Amino acid sequence: MTGSATPLSPFLQYRPQLTSVLSFLHRITGVALSVGALLLSAWLLAIAAGAGVYDLVNAHVTAWYGQGVVGAFLFALYYHLCNGIRHLCWDLGWGLELSAAYRSGYAVIIVTLALTIITFCVGRAT
Repeated sequence: MTGSATPLSPFLQYRPQLTSVLSFLHRITGVALSVGALLLSAWLLAIAAGAGVYDLVNAHVTAWYGQGVVGAFLFALYYHLCNGIRHLCWDLGWGLELSAAYRSGYAVIIVTLALTIITFCVGRAT
């Protein structure tokens, strides 16, 4: 055997671009939504189980770390939704030019952050 190196996967050889980072984030938020759905189900089951169980679970949901999980879940939900709409537009042939793809990518980030912050603030105010 000679000293030939095994080739690296292409995604390890290129500088990250907005489109590739957003694609990776779309996949990660899809997984996060699955985990979040399990946590949401547990919260709903706690409500159905009665006040004692709900109070126990709610103590964790309202703690700083629980609020972080809620914020992350909201971000994942809104990002996946907004980026999914972006992909549907691409499926229709809209916005496929590189400049349009970058504009829509930045729009997804801005709208996701705005919706997350608005929902989190409104939810905390009620």
